[in-house]
Amino acid sequence: QVQLVESGGGLVQPGGSLRLSCAASGRTFSTYAMGWFRQAPGKEREFVAAIDWSGGSTYYADSKKGRFTISRDNAKNAVYLQMNSLKPEDTAVYYCAARPYGTLGYDERGYAYWGQGTQVTVSS
Repeated sequence: QVQLVESGGGLVQPGGSLRLSCAASGRTFSTYAMGWFRQAPGKEREFVAAIDWSGGSTYYADSKKGRFTISRDNAKNAVYLQMNSLKPEDTAVYYCAARPYGTLGYDERGYAYWGQGTQVTVSS
């Protein structure tokens, strides 16, 4: 089993940057693919980015390409989401999630473990 705790959210002005972190417990972290999802008020949760077990492959939702970067450090049991050029429409609760199969996936049904989320607000 994996427990996930996100951090790094907050209030940022449009055009600014934030780096989200997700700390994972469990000795099997390096066998999981990891993903970031987000949910804005009144909207369904949506896929943001994913990274495979090794960190060698990544996948992004089209609208996030070029602005967001997912990475991981298996030695630290952590996954990160660097977000640049933030826009008001990026405002949401951001969740990290662990996928047991190790391979990339954008469907949240493939993710077995979820963090509690961290709020990101982009506003002037």
